[in-house]
Amino acid sequence: MNTTEQASTGSRPRSRQVRHHSPARAGCFLVSGLLGLAVWAAESTLGGPPAGKSIRDFGVSPTNSAAANRERLQEAVDWAAPRGAALFVDPADEPYPVAGGLVLRMNVSLVGVHGPVGRGTRHPDKPQPVGSVFRIEDEARPFITVEAATQLRGLQFWYPKQTLNDPMKIIRYPPTIQVSQERAAQGVTLSSLTFYGEYLAMDFNARRDRPCEQILIEHCYGYPLGGEFVRIDYCYDIPRVLHCHVNPANQRFIAGGYSRAVIDAVVAARTFSYAINHTDNAVLMDLFTFGVYGGAYLGPATYGQLTSFNLDCVTVGIHKLGDGTFNRNWQIAQGSIIANTGPKVEDIHPMIVEGQGHTALSNVEAFSGGNGALTTLDQSQDFLLIRGDKRLTISLTGCRMRNYVADSPITCLNPQALVQAVACIDKDEQAFNRTLQPANSRP
Repeated sequence: MNTTEQASTGSRPRSRQVRHHSPARAGCFLVSGLLGLAVWAAESTLGGPPAGKSIRDFGVSPTNSAAANRERLQEAVDWAAPRGAALFVDPADEPYPVAGGLVLRMNVSLVGVHGPVGRGTRHPDKPQPVGSVFRIEDEARPFITVEAATQLRGLQFWYPKQTLNDPMKIIRYPPTIQVSQERAAQGVTLSSLTFYGEYLAMDFNARRDRPCEQILIEHCYGYPLGGEFVRIDYCYDIPRVLHCHVNPANQRFIAGGYSRAVIDAVVAARTFSYAINHTDNAVLMDLFTFGVYGGAYLGPATYGQLTSFNLDCVTVGIHKLGDGTFNRNWQIAQGSIIANTGPKVEDIHPMIVEGQGHTALSNVEAFSGGNGALTTLDQSQDFLLIRGDKRLTISLTGCRMRNYVADSPITCLNPQALVQAVACIDKDEQAFNRTLQPANSRP
C-alpha cells in the first residue's frame, strides 16, 4: 500500500475531547481544516483515492508509441467507466504520444494539472510544452470522442507537425474533441483546455436523432487553423460556451506565433470561431477571437444570449439568423467588434442580421483599424447589414459605431425590417437615433 492509500484508509478516533480555544487558535484550526479539505478534494479529483487512478497505472508513458498509448489509455477509460472514476494525466517533461480514435466512455473524467495556458508551457531546453500534454499526429481520426457524463479538464493538446509559417502546408486534422455520433451525449464538461496546432478544436455537431444536451465549454484556449474553435448543432438543453480565447499567439512560449500568411489563410476559410445551431437558449459569455473570418454564428434555429465579448480582426463579427418569429431572439450586449479584414471593404460587416425573430443590441461597440499580424483594410462597410425579405425586428441601445465607409451605419436591404436605434453614436461622434419602418407599414 502506498503512502496516499495509507493516509486515506488509516484508522480514525471514534471520539475526541471538546476543547475551548482562543479566537486566534480557532482561526488557525479553521484554515488548517480548509487546507486539508482542499488537499483531499484535489486528491479525489486528480486521481487519488477513492476517485480514480493515474494513466501510468495502465502503462501509458511518454516513451511508448502513439498506438500503444492509445490502446492502454482506452483500457484505462474502459476500467473507469463502470466506476465513474477519474483518470489523472501525470505531468511529464515529455508529452504523451497518443493516436486518434479514443472514446471517453460514459462517466469518465480525464484530468490534468493545468488551467488554460494560452501562451504555452515550455520545456527548459526544447520548443515543446510540458505537463499534462497529449502529442497528436493522427490525420485520419478525431483524437477523442466524448459520451455522456464525461469531463476533460486541465489538459494540453499539441500537434507538433502543424505548420507555423506556410499556409500551403496546413494539415487539416480531424477534430481534437468530437461528440459521440453513436450515443446521445448529455452532461459533458470541457474545462481549462489548451490547443496548439489544431484545425478544429471542439466539434459538437450532433446527429439530429441523437442530440447532445447540457454541454459546458469553459476556459479553453487555442487557434484552429480551420477557423472553427467550437461548433454546436442539435443541443436542445442550454449549451454554454464561457470564457474562451482564440488567438494565433497561443504558442508564443513554445515556438512563436503564426505567420501573417497563415492567419490570412484562416480568414480566407470563411468559418466562424463559435458556431451555434439548433439550440435552445444558448449562453455565450466572455468570448474572444482574433484573426478569423467570423466571430459568432447564431444559426437559424437558435436563440439565447451573447454577452461580454471581443471579436478582433474579423470580416464578420456576428451573423444572426432566424427561421421563425416565436423564439428566434438573441440578446447581444456588452461587447466590441473590430471588423477590418477580408478581400474587400464591401465584405466587412461587424453585424449581419437576416431571417426572422428579434435581435436586441445593447452597448455594442464596433471600430476598425490596422494590425500587423494579418492583412487588414482598416475599415468596415457599415456597422449593421440587414438582409432578407421576411419580417424581423432589431433594437439598438447605446451602441458606438466607427470607421465604416457607408453614409449610414445601418444598411437595410430588407423591406420588412423594423429597426429602432436609441442613444447610439455614429462615426462622426454624432447622436444616432433612428427608426426604420417596414415598407408596407401604416404611417
